[in-house]
Amino acid sequence: MIGLFLGDTDFSKIVLKKIKKQKKKYFIIDLSNNNDFAKEKNSYRISIGKFGKIIDLIKKQKSNKVLFAGKIAKPKFSTLRLDLKGIYYMPSIIKAAKLGDAAIIKVIIEILKNEKIDVISSIHFNPELTGKKGLHTKIKPSRADIKSINRGIKYLAKTNSYDHIQALVVKNNKIIAKEDNRGTKKMMTKLKKNNFGGILIKFPKKKQDLRMDLPTIGIQTIKDCKKYGLKGIVLKSKKNIFLDKSKSIEFADKNKIFILIK
Repeated sequence: MIGLFLGDTDFSKIVLKKIKKQKKKYFIIDLSNNNDFAKEKNSYRISIGKFGKIIDLIKKQKSNKVLFAGKIAKPKFSTLRLDLKGIYYMPSIIKAAKLGDAAIIKVIIEILKNEKIDVISSIHFNPELTGKKGLHTKIKPSRADIKSINRGIKYLAKTNSYDHIQALVVKNNKIIAKEDNRGTKKMMTKLKKNNFGGILIKFPKKKQDLRMDLPTIGIQTIKDCKKYGLKGIVLKSKKNIFLDKSKSIEFADKNKIFILIK
């Protein structure tokens, strides 16, 4: 029996579909904003503040493994109703929240570990969603592009492990945009028209726990690249989730955008 903490985005639905196909036994803790999994069997809507209730459910289901998939929004701590274990653990989560989403994730994993519950990789059942190293399009980056890409990767390697940065845009060996806690799409909307020709680099955060919250792209990301004039996107081998892979590559080729996995 596997416990599924499912949030928003198509990724959570893809994971659930694969688990059903493999006929795995599962139950769902629905953490999506709109209760997307209400009609699924064995689905439960439990606030993240009710740690005691969540842990009791996991143990009642005789499960010692859980998986997180999809975007799980940071809760409004002031509105959370807490049970006893929620009261016990919440101070450490609030403290971690000041450092960023990656810190919250690490604390949640540690809490579950304390309760003898293992968190497995979000792509445990869907390894095909990661990308293999190499160029995935007919369009190739130029030598100048490679220089800019290396500049961006070096910058990401030096960021604080709890920074929000999972993505940035480089052009002409300069960083022209950086992601914050509002995400990649919001970052791209700030690009000026004279920044056409930039390259999006989307990597996991430094020292990120790769069992949860892997940076994700899909066809909409490639369409956004076209919309904001970007000429390429760079991902990390086996450390990104790549949805709609064939459609994304076809669209990228048609619109002269390269997809490179390092």
